[in-house]
Amino acid sequence: MSVKKFLVVYVGLFSCVGVSVQRPPKITEHPIDLVVKKFEPAKLNCKADGEPTPEIEWYHNGERIIHDTPNRMILPKGVSLFFLRIIQNRREQDTGTYWCVARNLLGVARSRNATIELA
Repeated sequence: MSVKKFLVVYVGLFSCVGVSVQRPPKITEHPIDLVVKKFEPAKLNCKADGEPTPEIEWYHNGERIIHDTPNRMILPKGVSLFFLRIIQNRREQDTGTYWCVARNLLGVARSRNATIELA
């Protein structure tokens, strides 16, 4: 008994649907240094690319910013940190070093540091 070789050929149009290439986060817009007058508004931006879409976290002087305050809010999707007015007193201090971190299932990316200083 012998088995003959055969070749199967498919002819037609084919498309790939619903396939996404996963990739770790990459910071595409880093926050920049700001010099702001006391009680003036300010905004730091951070954008990241990746699949699945990364979550963005903000840090101030080494501590994660977890919640908004009456003066400072993290805008939707974390891409901006907005200050209604820059404050520096004994209880609150908005000046200092900030950075963002983007994370998804495949990794973590950290932005460059940005400082907010009073003019």
